[in-house]
Amino acid sequence: MKKLLIVDDSKVSRMVIRAHIKAVQPDWEVFEAGCGEDAIKMTQEQHLDFCTMDINMPGILGTDAAEQILQLHPHMRIAIFSANVQDTMQTRANSIGSIFVAKPVTDKSISIVVNYFMS
Repeated sequence: MKKLLIVDDSKVSRMVIRAHIKAVQPDWEVFEAGCGEDAIKMTQEQHLDFCTMDINMPGILGTDAAEQILQLHPHMRIAIFSANVQDTMQTRANSIGSIFVAKPVTDKSISIVVNYFMS
């Protein structure tokens, strides 16, 4: 069974992402974290396969958390979701080895993420 971590400071955003993911991958086990620090801790406690990460959260930025997670677990696939679609954010996400996906979350964006995770 694949394990996914959804990281976003908005509970509503986590619920939306979870619902979209479960619609296409109902057998995945899904975990949630509300900040980057909790995400890093969870990746040390669980063997996770995938992660969706918001950028702007309390504490460390999602891109910084993603970078730390990938240093510890280079096998993980991370998709960075954000409403901040500046080229610099997209470039930063790509430079650390993740993909950037613009919010709002849609069926199409989830399809892109799942395909990336499974590639």
